[in-house]
Amino acid sequence: MPIFEFVCIDCGMPFEELVMSTNKTGEVTCPSCQGQNITKKISTFASRLSNVSSYSFGNASSSSCSTGSV
Repeated sequence: MPIFEFVCIDCGMPFEELVMSTNKTGEVTCPSCQGQNITKKISTFASRLSNVSSYSFGNASSSSCSTGSV
């Protein structure tokens, strides 16, 4: 069951709604004004790396920045 992001055209309120299927997005109403004049936002999805320890994110102790001291 995906959570979709919507914006109400009438009042401008952004909100999220848990929708059982994509066919049911037309039944969603605004929680602020109960209007049905809404649009679905395009949003990104969250992901998780399963084995973060195998990736290299760099070493904070080695820096290529010059501090000005010789």
